[in-house]
Amino acid sequence: MARRTFRWAGAAGLLTLMVGCTASSAADQKLSPRDQAHVLLARGDARAAVPLLEALADASPDDLSLARSLAEAHVKAGSDGAFLKRLELSQTPVSHYQRGLVLFARAADASGPAIAEFLKAVELQPEQAEFHFRLGLALLESEKFEDALPPLTRAAALQPDHAAWALPLAKALYRTGQTRPAVAALQRFVQGAPTPSEVKLARALMNQIADPFAAFPRAARPTLEQGLQWLQVADVPQQAIVSFEQILADYPDLAVVHALLGLSYQRIDDAGRAVDELKRAIELSPDDGKNHLYLGELYLARQRPKQAEEHFRLALEKNPLLDEVWFHLGDLALERKDYAAARGSFRTACLLDPESVSAHGKLALVYQLDGDYPAAEKELKAVLEHDEGNVEFMLRLGILSTERWLKSKTPADRKAAGDEASKWLAKVLEQQPDNALASRALESIQSR
Repeated sequence: MARRTFRWAGAAGLLTLMVGCTASSAADQKLSPRDQAHVLLARGDARAAVPLLEALADASPDDLSLARSLAEAHVKAGSDGAFLKRLELSQTPVSHYQRGLVLFARAADASGPAIAEFLKAVELQPEQAEFHFRLGLALLESEKFEDALPPLTRAAALQPDHAAWALPLAKALYRTGQTRPAVAALQRFVQGAPTPSEVKLARALMNQIADPFAAFPRAARPTLEQGLQWLQVADVPQQAIVSFEQILADYPDLAVVHALLGLSYQRIDDAGRAVDELKRAIELSPDDGKNHLYLGELYLARQRPKQAEEHFRLALEKNPLLDEVWFHLGDLALERKDYAAARGSFRTACLLDPESVSAHGKLALVYQLDGDYPAAEKELKAVLEHDEGNVEFMLRLGILSTERWLKSKTPADRKAAGDEASKWLAKVLEQQPDNALASRALESIQSR
């Protein structure tokens, strides 16, 4: 029988429950039974995970996380048929929930049978948010968007701190024509701790919601492409202006063309015309956050931070997935030494773009200025995990550890910080023997 990809936490590829635990064989012995089971599942050894999870679920029959993992293990082990028969002997909310999960993993049973089981779980325990969520998710994947909305809304109301649930809710809202509530749901989603795969899905949804070219006239597309070529590739904004003004002569109310025209005028340093065009774009398309981003960046370049911040915040109201805006807001907060606000903005920027060297670097700086050295070290090392040869971040780690060394209060802490600083500073000097800052810092440690 064909099976769909096992996605306990999502519909249509929205979320994935799989716990990404990894551990060495020696370390496995030190793990709890629950963690051991998760490691086995992650390695693809579902058969070995089943008995561990069975014992845990028997001891804690109302633990939905265990119930979900056990259903997952049976599906992956190929023992889901026997598991379903055994569940038929019980009519508890959890047993119906598990039957729904198993049936949802089967392509043939994912729609009606799975939904029926989730409905029974909801009827038996209507205050359990997870049951409402799974019901809504099954309906969402079945493209029953109107039907999916009430249970997803109910789940979010029962458990408002579960930010990840806002993503499927946003999809249901959008597919039922409720664009602004969908964006509001994505705002809640961004404030959680989204995974890179979840962010990718959220961006795709946001791009559908805020597609500036959705209704662009076909006849004007060749001229648009020509203008974009002049602006973005050839870097000849004067010619781009000619193309964009030609389009506006025939279609004067195309917001995206006014925005592109504004960016072109900004490129030739005509700030007045740029502001006028970007404001016109905002007037014509008030729900497009990118136009506020462009205007905010223009104000920022003109040393008008108050107006820039106003438009950056408006941009996030319209499109919370704009990581550039979070970065700008972090910089503005950092300038006024509001470390709490800066930390929040840069943290979100890192979540939206985990590979952003600049975002991790700025977040590390905020932590360092705030005296949270372990957190700063974590952010700097996150960059080096992807870019082992980044000398700048090696140097920053060395300087950070040197600062910790200077402020250490105990001999043990002082020695640990000094050793760490020496390690990173030595690596910098291997790559850049003439680096004066690294040399001075290393010399100060070795001379004491």
